Amino acid sequence: MESSQTVSTALQRLPFNNTALKELPVDDSGEPGSRTVPAACFSRVRALQPLIRPTFVALSQSALALLGLTVQDVLSDPLGPEYLSGSRLLPGSQPAAHCYCGHQFGLFAGQLGDGAVMYLGEVEAANHGRWEIQVKGAGVTPYSRDGDGRKVLRSSIREFLCSEAMAALGIPSARAASIVTSDLYVNRDPLNRGRRVPERCSVVLRLAPSFIRFGSFEIFLGRDDFSGLQGPSAGRHDIRAQMLDYVIQTFYPCIRQSHSNRKDRNMAFFREVMMQTAKLVAQWQCVGFCHGVLNTDNMSILGLTLDYGPFGFMDRFDPDFVCNASDKRGRYSYQAQPSVCRWNLARLAEALGSELDAVQAGAILDDFMPTYEALYLSIMRKKLGLVRKEDAEDSELISDLLRLMYNTGADFTNTFRLLSRVPWPEEGHSERATVGPVVDLILEQCASIEELKVANKPTMEDRELAMILSMAQTNPAMFGMVADTPGVSQQLERMGRLKELLETDQDELKKKQRDDWICWVSRYRRRLSRECDGTGDLSVIKKESLSVMNSTNPRVILRNYIAQNAIQAAEKGDFSEVNRVLKVLEKPYSDACGLEPLNGPNADELTGAYDSKPPAWAQRICIT
Repeated sequence: MESSQTVSTALQRLPFNNTALKELPVDDSGEPGSRTVPAACFSRVRALQPLIRPTFVALSQSALALLGLTVQDVLSDPLGPEYLSGSRLLPGSQPAAHCYCGHQFGLFAGQLGDGAVMYLGEVEAANHGRWEIQVKGAGVTPYSRDGDGRKVLRSSIREFLCSEAMAALGIPSARAASIVTSDLYVNRDPLNRGRRVPERCSVVLRLAPSFIRFGSFEIFLGRDDFSGLQGPSAGRHDIRAQMLDYVIQTFYPCIRQSHSNRKDRNMAFFREVMMQTAKLVAQWQCVGFCHGVLNTDNMSILGLTLDYGPFGFMDRFDPDFVCNASDKRGRYSYQAQPSVCRWNLARLAEALGSELDAVQAGAILDDFMPTYEALYLSIMRKKLGLVRKEDAEDSELISDLLRLMYNTGADFTNTFRLLSRVPWPEEGHSERATVGPVVDLILEQCASIEELKVANKPTMEDRELAMILSMAQTNPAMFGMVADTPGVSQQLERMGRLKELLETDQDELKKKQRDDWICWVSRYRRRLSRECDGTGDLSVIKKESLSVMNSTNPRVILRNYIAQNAIQAAEKGDFSEVNRVLKVLEKPYSDACGLEPLNGPNADELTGAYDSKPPAWAQRICIT
């Protein structure tokens, strides 16, 4: 009798324990279509929407291991692509979609929810804790609004690769275990130019301890004065308390155990969320990562990087870098991210309402920027190898480095990596001759005069710009007021830099850049000498410093052009570049070989190794 029974596979044996659905209110309505969902944190998804001929694109061994799985476990299961795309029900899973609201680009948008994501359940894996698993792109949910609930290959590859890249960099992130693509197509406008083309439906299996976000608590908000919208569970403070209890008990047990008073417990929780958020954004800034859509519905309550959409790692350093072409006003620019995170924390405090003490919550919010700045400075010191002493001038040294990077158009990632080659000061050596070779390497990472001209062109509409310049002549007092606004002052600064560039040539520019870099590197070497300060073994100190630098400054990041090459190959049926890029990104600090792109259908566009200065065409990639 036993011999006739089918042996279950590793995927079929996943130990589900779907705590969130047991502890939080669930909408069991079978009503079809999108709808407002009151008094619930999740909605059941009754019908699966299978892909046509699903097939694996890539698997992450390290992410699968968190579920107690191996790549072989998945590939050997003939139903693997169906299970991991939400096309077939995994035994023990309970498909659902999460209800949340959000402030999008500063405005309350009311109910949003998982419009293209399906919660499958939570897996308790031995030695790896509990992981919520989701499929993104598996079809419509009650929160899909006018969407089809599908994701395409290019966006799925970007999310998969960046999730795993961030984890390998040591930055808290949701993980991605697999990508499945299919022969089901949807029409999309990839360049946002009004031209829709058919693209393959694809699904990412992603996991995190929880995907609860700031916006999860905004479903209880009353009517917003500006938008006129309200949360679907407005005024349901009982459910808000239930969700808060669940989050603290499940994900912050030490806080629960340390506080018998509810209000004190909640304040400790809010402070911890503030700390985790400050740490996260400090880590982003130090690798040049820009999220692109930092709405409250994309902010994790656990301090994780969530929802990879139009993200981007900076190539040339630019504090005003905006990775999302839809963000016309630069609300979510690189330099704005810390203040936006603080703003989002204030919206969380409002959503928690009477669960917090308003005065104490305000004090915690006031601590955000000092906390962030301290964490940022600590990481930046490591990037410079300053590990023995904290000098009062370190902040200025770092600021001057970034200003010089900006002025010379230096590559952010590669310049920091090159700093480990700066020779430590030794007596009797000529400063200029000693630092010359490393400065030459840095200059190779800097922009040409033509590239800088393009980078410094004003981005304001010509008509607007002409009006402001005319105002300078006709109404100087009004011009003075307008010129002080951030947007206009930025444009005027660009014009000033462009004018300087137009009045110089490439040779003059390179000479100035070289002199400026020699000056800064000489300052940096004097600061390095103070790490020794006559005490300790110099060779030991140098070794420690270099070790810290090389484990803090990545050699390779997921640049847009690297992702784009992998996407273009995959869209032609060649998944090898996706898997090769994944392998490289899994060891971002390694000096090992294997950084050369493979020859393939896009070999003519691959202009160097993954860790080299990006090709010129990389600047033209548009992500929305």
